[in-house]
Amino acid sequence: MDLDLQGSIEKFTLPEIFQLIAAGRKSGTLGIQKDESIVMIYFRNGDIIYGYGPRQTYHLGQLLKERGLLSAQQLDESVMAQARTDNSLRLGEILIKKRFIDRADLEKVVREQIEQLLYSLLAWQSGSFKFYEDQFPTEEEITVNLSVENVILEGLRRHDEMSMVREVLPDFERVYTISASQKGRARAVTMEAAEWNVMALVDGFRTVNEICDNSSMPREETLKVLAKLKLAGIITPAERKQVAEASSGELEEMVQRLAGLFEDYLKEKTTAPTANRRVTETVLGEQQ
Repeated sequence: MDLDLQGSIEKFTLPEIFQLIAAGRKSGTLGIQKDESIVMIYFRNGDIIYGYGPRQTYHLGQLLKERGLLSAQQLDESVMAQARTDNSLRLGEILIKKRFIDRADLEKVVREQIEQLLYSLLAWQSGSFKFYEDQFPTEEEITVNLSVENVILEGLRRHDEMSMVREVLPDFERVYTISASQKGRARAVTMEAAEWNVMALVDGFRTVNEICDNSSMPREETLKVLAKLKLAGIITPAERKQVAEASSGELEEMVQRLAGLFEDYLKEKTTAPTANRRVTETVLGEQQ
């Protein structure tokens, strides 16, 4: 492979580029650019050891919090400490120094962070790339060891799921609201806790993108839940203007209905400690 391997993603897909680097057991950095987004993927002997992309990488602290390894207060304290150093210290380094997490926790989440970045990259169909041989991340970075083949297989599987999401939710700027049952018919809906948490963000005002921004789950998982809710008829498209101009009585009725659903969920969660692993059944009331 030439030292200046470069080209466009339209001619060589990213899986093909990854395979070339893996087959040649090359070591170095693959730079990938699409519009304003720039991602750097580091290889050693054909395996992926690190990845960095400010616009794609999921926030480390958020991932630690989602996994129950870090509290919101600990995260805020550490982010403030990082700001006082003008970001000269990495967040992970600060978290370990404060003994909020150990190195094993950090390595596990960094691995997931890099995997999420790689999976999102495989969906890119345009852009440019260039391989820089024998260039590596700094020694401060926590490196991993990922098989290119496994990354491609998992990434393409997720890409297929996201293709389904795109068909069901073609416009991420669209607003959705909870659909009511037909008059005279109440619906018993069985949902997992994660699905309830996403549905609670569907308020007739937020766009799909805004729901993802406010969700405690990764963006792809939130989109999959929204697609399932739409396919099941639980949420339906709404126009912001129409919702905003609704009478105060209609808005109050919607709020009361959501409050009732939330109370049912909390009651179920209180009586069943394993609620996150089981399903929660709730009833969507009929439209008046």
